Amino acid sequence: MFLGIDIGSSSSKVVILSQDQKILASHVVNLGTGTRGVQQALNQALQKAGIRKEDLLFTVVTGYGRMNYSDADKQITEISCHAKGVQFLENDVRTIIDIGGQDTKVIRLDSDGLIENFVMNDKCAAGTGRFLEVMARVLDCNISALSDLAKNGQNPVPISNMCTVFAESEVISHLSSSAAVEDVAAGAILSIAARVAGMAGRVGIQPSVMMTGGGALNQSLVDALSEKICFQIRVPENPQVIGALGAAVFAYGIYHNGKMKPA
Repeated sequence: MFLGIDIGSSSSKVVILSQDQKILASHVVNLGTGTRGVQQALNQALQKAGIRKEDLLFTVVTGYGRMNYSDADKQITEISCHAKGVQFLENDVRTIIDIGGQDTKVIRLDSDGLIENFVMNDKCAAGTGRFLEVMARVLDCNISALSDLAKNGQNPVPISNMCTVFAESEVISHLSSSAAVEDVAAGAILSIAARVAGMAGRVGIQPSVMMTGGGALNQSLVDALSEKICFQIRVPENPQVIGALGAAVFAYGIYHNGKMKPA
């Protein structure tokens, strides 16, 4: 069996691939780098697959915390692993939008599935899962409820500040002025969509477009971003594990023939 691990800032993801390249198990734990999240995710995935750790032939690790994980056979960047994971699922995808906890990536692939261009926002929380977390906290809801709140917003309140700290103050000011919570939530979603759409424009969007990462679980964000970029966005069944899946695909290829190199 072949193991792919994606250690993010706020979650750990694991995928186990079989000898015939079937996904045997995957698991997500909402604990990231510096925690026991990786071990918990791995234990759960092994249990689901019905195998032991000793059955794993090769392990590839990716993600924000990959440098802190010593049990992998190889480390590969998130950009390459997300591209490989998406291509494994859908080989017609040309643009990938990944919204994670601490960064956002937009990747453009060529017709062979190789990385042609990419842009990454990892210096600021704007347009990331962290921004969503802060907005949910200010609006006194959990992050999963933020999407439903935004859907019910009739008059989205514009959020002009993309800096998370200033945006938080701006949202508090709107709420103090009796703005509806739903309208503020809708405005927050639109502000993230505008930021990510700007990144996508710099990369050069080509259809079809797929969204990965925890941000893809927010349907309001997916819909707003689809409207901003003027392309329908596809979301895989389990968008959080795509990086780990790509890592597992690399593990399979490297073990068998050594020819599958990062894109």
